[in-house]
Amino acid sequence: MASLTSFADEALIALDTLTDRAAGLVAPSMRLGVTGLSRAGKTVFISAFVHNLVHGGRLPLFEAQKSGRIARAFLEHQPDDAVPRFQYEDHVAALVSERIWPDSTRAISELRLTIQYESASGWGRLFSSGKLSVDIVDYPGEWLLDLPLLGKDFRAFSADAFELAELPVRADISGEWRQEAAKVDPAAPFDEMAARRLAESFTAYLRACKADHRALSTLPPGRFLMPGDLEGSPALTFAPLPGLGEGRFPSGSLAATMERRYEAYKTHVVKPFFREHIARLDRQIVLIDALQALNAGPGAMADLERALAEILACFRPGRGSIFTDLFSRRIDRILVAATKADHLHHESHDRLQAIVRRLADRAASRASLSGATVDVLAMAAVRATREGTVKEGRETLPVIIGTPLAGETIGGETFDGETETAIFPGDLPADPELAFKAPPVAGKNRQPEEPPIRFVRFRPPKLEKTAEGVTLSLPHIRLDRALQFLIGDRLA
Repeated sequence: MASLTSFADEALIALDTLTDRAAGLVAPSMRLGVTGLSRAGKTVFISAFVHNLVHGGRLPLFEAQKSGRIARAFLEHQPDDAVPRFQYEDHVAALVSERIWPDSTRAISELRLTIQYESASGWGRLFSSGKLSVDIVDYPGEWLLDLPLLGKDFRAFSADAFELAELPVRADISGEWRQEAAKVDPAAPFDEMAARRLAESFTAYLRACKADHRALSTLPPGRFLMPGDLEGSPALTFAPLPGLGEGRFPSGSLAATMERRYEAYKTHVVKPFFREHIARLDRQIVLIDALQALNAGPGAMADLERALAEILACFRPGRGSIFTDLFSRRIDRILVAATKADHLHHESHDRLQAIVRRLADRAASRASLSGATVDVLAMAAVRATREGTVKEGRETLPVIIGTPLAGETIGGETFDGETETAIFPGDLPADPELAFKAPPVAGKNRQPEEPPIRFVRFRPPKLEKTAEGVTLSLPHIRLDRALQFLIGDRLA
């Protein structure tokens, strides 16, 4: 990312890092970034992460918990007073009391979880403070996809946007915006109403890309979809333009004003986000909804791979030295996790993980990622289903059992949000490559192939209680493996 930052940016990053390191001498801490694209389950992951540690959840593969070395885990005041607090209590109440999924991430937030533990080694017990604060930084993946814009001028941004819009998976939904853009002359005098029409049309196209049946992921600029307090500002009233040619744009022209607003977006929105948050991370988890992309088809899978590559390219991977670590943080572990594994029978989990491995390996290669350990996982931070079998004729089918959300449909049946049901979701392909290839075109005597997975969204589960009436922690699938990879070595 060095090419995307100026000398002044790097000086500010070094100052921030030095300040963090000085504080860490007294109270050891690490910053864990949690991101993912829309509806990948970031809020649920953080809530389950904290809930299971605070309440001593069932985490057999999380070594520090399994061996009984964790004395307690508790929430403390976060160090960044200017960053909104992650509303953990509200989100857990939604999951446990109301059995509804909490609101998705719309802006950056933070939470500090402090773990008191006993080191596994004698030397560790002698020299370690036995305390680690994990600063969990939650931010939308759509904002992360803005960071590559720092290396693109307005011409390159426009060219890339039109190239993506003309892909088969996007061409029909981008048509209205492209027609609107074709009507304007970039060299004509700037017209605010024309700029608004273009920006609104471009934003509508990006929103259409996010629809469930498209499930597309590469959708910069991210604030067009999550504007926050910038909604309606000039910094968000721009759009790519066609046919920009070479040379400087005429002063006062549509193209010149759009270029100025694009550069303002980078300066006032994207750069501060990178410097104040991304450049300060030690570890990172990237959550992806691979099932939604699988349902939408190979075009959506290719787009997910493209988005993941751009996300991975935004991080600063590697391991520093004692001296360089004082001035620059490096992310040394990145976990790419496919969520909603509870929507599949466990027999398909290895296949889902293989597909994610294929995605991550290709994306890491495209991002030229080196120096960091990258792992993949199929998981469910909160398990909403249980498994069973049903007989269909002579065949026994593995099914998942849960309560579908109200309004969800499958096979012509619409669910009421109260009735538990058993669903056979289908099988993932044994060969991961098949997930990225279009099925054969249906001929005269052939029917179009069904999506490999048919799933509905389920309500959060009713929490179990012990014989003494104590409510247990949130159930999960492989959350303990995620914890071990992300923080296990820091508790050794």
